[in-house]
Amino acid sequence: MNIPKQANVIIIGGGVIGCSIAYHLGKLGWKDIVLLERKKLTSGTTWHAAGLIAQLRATQNMTRLAKYSQELYWDLEKETGVVTGFKRNGSMTVALTEERLEELNRQADMARAYDVEIENINKSQIQERYPHLNTEDVLGGVWLPKDGQADPVNITLALAKGARNFGVTIIEDLKVNSIETNDGKVKAVRTHQGIINANYIVNAGGMWGQEIGNMAGASVPLHACEHFYIVTEPIDNLTPELPVLRVPDECAYYKEDAGKILLGAFEPNSKPWGGDGIPEDFEFDSLPEDFDHFEPILERAVKRFPFLDKAGIKTFFNGPESFTVDNRYLLGETPEVKNFFVAAGFNSVGIQSAGGAGKVLADWINSGRPTIDLWEVDIRRMMPFQKNKNYLRTRVSETLGLLYADHFPYRQFETGRNIKRSPIHFHLEKQGACFGETSGWERPNWFLNENELSQKKIPEYKYSWKRQNWFSNSAHEHKAVRNSVGLFDLSSFGKIKLSGKDSEDFLQKICGNNIAVPVGKIVYTQFLNDDGGIESDVTITRLSSDEFIIVTPAATIQKDLNWIKNHIPTDAHCFSYDATSSEAVISVMGPNSRKFLQPLILNSLDNEDFPFGHAKEIEIGMSIARAHRISYVGELGWEIYISSDMAAHVFEQIQERSAEMPIKLCGLHSLDSCRIEKAYRHYGHDISTEDNIIEAGLGFAVKTQKPKSKFGDFIGKNAVEIKKQEGVEKRLMQFVLNDPEPLLYHNEPIIKDDRIVGYLTSGNFGHHLGSSVGMGYVTCKQKGESPEEHLKGNYMIDVAGKRYSATAYLKPAYDPLSNNVKI
Repeated sequence: MNIPKQANVIIIGGGVIGCSIAYHLGKLGWKDIVLLERKKLTSGTTWHAAGLIAQLRATQNMTRLAKYSQELYWDLEKETGVVTGFKRNGSMTVALTEERLEELNRQADMARAYDVEIENINKSQIQERYPHLNTEDVLGGVWLPKDGQADPVNITLALAKGARNFGVTIIEDLKVNSIETNDGKVKAVRTHQGIINANYIVNAGGMWGQEIGNMAGASVPLHACEHFYIVTEPIDNLTPELPVLRVPDECAYYKEDAGKILLGAFEPNSKPWGGDGIPEDFEFDSLPEDFDHFEPILERAVKRFPFLDKAGIKTFFNGPESFTVDNRYLLGETPEVKNFFVAAGFNSVGIQSAGGAGKVLADWINSGRPTIDLWEVDIRRMMPFQKNKNYLRTRVSETLGLLYADHFPYRQFETGRNIKRSPIHFHLEKQGACFGETSGWERPNWFLNENELSQKKIPEYKYSWKRQNWFSNSAHEHKAVRNSVGLFDLSSFGKIKLSGKDSEDFLQKICGNNIAVPVGKIVYTQFLNDDGGIESDVTITRLSSDEFIIVTPAATIQKDLNWIKNHIPTDAHCFSYDATSSEAVISVMGPNSRKFLQPLILNSLDNEDFPFGHAKEIEIGMSIARAHRISYVGELGWEIYISSDMAAHVFEQIQERSAEMPIKLCGLHSLDSCRIEKAYRHYGHDISTEDNIIEAGLGFAVKTQKPKSKFGDFIGKNAVEIKKQEGVEKRLMQFVLNDPEPLLYHNEPIIKDDRIVGYLTSGNFGHHLGSSVGMGYVTCKQKGESPEEHLKGNYMIDVAGKRYSATAYLKPAYDPLSNNVKI
């Protein structure tokens, strides 16, 4: 076959993901699409996938994509004539422990909020649906009737046929040897048959995804792991059409097919594979058997389903699948190279994700940005260091097993740790910090109390869905911030420096708030998209006439820097760079923070001299620093930005001062519990690209009448004005449970007058308010409904199948007038 010289889009990879993207781009009417497969379609991972189709995922949008996938597969056969083997025989997940049962009950609540059909079932109902299963120690489970199973190869071939029907060219046995770029944008792929120029290139290369990313100069952090399953010989008297069964407490899943059982495993300690390169001739290949590795799974499975004891094993299969560092796949345009998109690293959920992932990536390419909030799988969440092979191999040995581990709140990764540490890390470690990890940063989440420290206890998590072992520690930290003074290490804050004579005009273009402010003023603002959705939630401080510092969460630094660079006009005198590591941040917060800090700082901290929302250069100890009077806990306080080489000195000065006036070392858990009492929004949970800034209750941070930038009106202005005129369709509210016992995390359904009206986007325990606090969007009965109407009615929050009454707030339950930050 003669290859084309030019394509609009080149898709690299002929597995289920690549074929789905091709199908959906073709369906959108795109022409000149070429899919290249190094061997044959499905020959990497897709051909040996188990083919489990499930709807329920961890969040609303991932569930939306999974639901779309199973609906697409249901209709594909009719559209293409290719039999997909999809059958809705349902799925069951069973619990063997109380902790797992609570997890399943919470998932069931979440499913109902997401409009997924689900049923909590007891032991006898499990036995009825899965005869001969040993349910002696089973406590309960959940049943999803619309889940099922399918033939992964035929689903892929159906998508490929559909794509061809839309005019997509699919070429097999053609490997991409290199990718050419020009001025930071994709240009062409080079194969042994020649060069194909392209406007867009999509990396759907599965376990070859990192190698393909390297060709373009883009980081695609994933690594293959060995994945084991067995297929039995036909079993006499086996009930046909058994549902898919998951027993996560035994790391196992079961699929019945034609009288045989497929038993698969997600063992706690997996076996990374292919880190030194995948063999050139690897195609429909399997890896060597390792029965010793699989035997513990099989032993438990025989006790769980005794039919297996007498069944012969027809196939012992070991095949590689790609995994990522956080068990979420990689989707979207890479920050390093424009028009280079990735859809890879699907962590063993590729079949159930492919339909939805292919659709939203096609929509992303078509629209120029995601059409729904995809932050949790956005490749821009990845840090540059995470492509390191040693790191990847170490981390994915853990992530595969976490698929079936208890998904406890606050669970921390154990591998790939201690990579990024603040300058005062070792000081905090000596003081009993228990560290968590975010984007590679080690951050203190809570501290041992004095008694535990004196006993030389090890600060570590003991996970549970109930109050965990650090609950009281965090409560004391929280109360210190509310009543006295506490210290947080916030050095992981992302810090983006923006310089140039056009910096102000550029920021006026991308920010909703007014950035034309005097030197030293801090502005809380958002970057908006054309729909008024929130792309970023930041503070911007003017350092000089032509220099600003943008402070953003640690997890979003790559995304925000990418957004900034992509929107700087070509004729603008303006440039940005990541300055995160140049400065540490020590935050001193609480009503006594002024009293604590003033002896250390020569500058006056009085209100008239240092008002809220301002930053000044200060002298502290023998160093020069910059103090920002701002707060994410709702109290008087300062964030002190210190050159990294002087941060330890400043911390030591604070420790000396603490001998005279004690200051409490505080972790990120208490920071979060303080912020939720104050109803401060958290990006990625309470606000996202889909949430209009007015509906998010942040209209005060948008100035539609601000001075117009030389580059035009700010992005999203029209959408904001329309929303203000037409009224909101949903509204972000705060809820405080009237019962102090239950714990809120996120995704719990919000019930109003016995009807689900939304779900919590975040939750934590409010130690000052004395009960759990949540935030979530409530849908309006009609567009433009008055805020007062939202406060009427009886609100309840569903927690693990039980409803608890709650008080609803539109203004913060704690310090609604924000007097405390301004005292």
